[in-house]
Amino acid sequence: MSKHRIAWLPGDGIGPEVCDAARCVLDAAGFEAEYLHGDIGWEFWCREGDALPRRTLDLLGETECAFFGAITSKPSGEAARELAPGLQGRGLTYRSPIVRMRQMLDLYVCLRPCRAFPGNPLNYRGGIDLVIFRENTEGMYIGVEFPQVPAEFRTVPAMRRIPEDAAISIRSVTPEASRRIVEAAFQYAVKNGRRKVTAVHKANVLRATCGVFLDAANEVAARYPQIQFETANVDAICMWLLKNPLNYDVIVTTNLFGDILSDLCCQLVGGMGFGYSGNIGDRYAVFEPTHGSAPKYAGQRKVNPLATILAAKMMAEWLGELEIARNIEEAVARVVAQGAVRTYDLGGSASTMDVAQSVAQSLRLAPATR
Repeated sequence: MSKHRIAWLPGDGIGPEVCDAARCVLDAAGFEAEYLHGDIGWEFWCREGDALPRRTLDLLGETECAFFGAITSKPSGEAARELAPGLQGRGLTYRSPIVRMRQMLDLYVCLRPCRAFPGNPLNYRGGIDLVIFRENTEGMYIGVEFPQVPAEFRTVPAMRRIPEDAAISIRSVTPEASRRIVEAAFQYAVKNGRRKVTAVHKANVLRATCGVFLDAANEVAARYPQIQFETANVDAICMWLLKNPLNYDVIVTTNLFGDILSDLCCQLVGGMGFGYSGNIGDRYAVFEPTHGSAPKYAGQRKVNPLATILAAKMMAEWLGELEIARNIEEAVARVVAQGAVRTYDLGGSASTMDVAQSVAQSLRLAPATR
């Protein structure tokens, strides 16, 4: 009997290819699981009007966690035009499945490690080892938007400053969500021997919403005197991360700022081929590479699978398979350091599966070489 039950959501574009690579490595590492396929992605939006069908949501309720590849997303107008003829004109609105899963399952932590593996020619600087904690359920991503200011909003005096034909998006930040994401960041710092937590905000301009987040961050930080705590404006930290990335350790912030900073930090350690994340709640989690579906590369089997392999490592760790997780990360580190098998982004010509098989081989040989 398989030890774990995983909802397997490869998606579209390059998603199935990188998920196959991750399975190759998980199998070589001795990870025992039953992988239950779930339908997700653009074809289901076009054919059924839902990129995350109800049957897939039901599948999530029957599994311990989910592993997600990548899916195509397009602007609302284009998405509506690509619906099947029978679904046209029914008022269907496309929403990102991964954002929906985060909110529906209360996966409030988006955990994004950014580590510079020695030997990676794309490292901005050696020794970078950052971890981003991004609040995952609110902020600018709650999906409350209006193509123009609703008439009932005009009764609020402050809204009268906004032109009537302006599109608006609502940013929601609550004390509870702010406290729990900062708490998660500090708990991680304590558990993993991290020295500092930096809370990122823009409270000098976004006084109400970032003010709530900053107050919560200061409240939580007071309970962890052993961890250095500082705050930084989001624009300033973008500059300081480029100048002195080694000065930072654990970064915690709101949803949109976390999305932006995660990609910046990912580029410091090699780009999207090394970007992975866990969307983690109290009872469920979804693990994924953070790159998109890259449809122009679909079927070419040339993209870097290391982000997906590292996402699989994180999944194993969350499931308590600590030795398997450690072995996978060490195997990735060896393959990167050796530099013999590299995909096009790293200056090589190896295929997606070439890299996966190289990591798998390193796993198999590791016990004899330690």
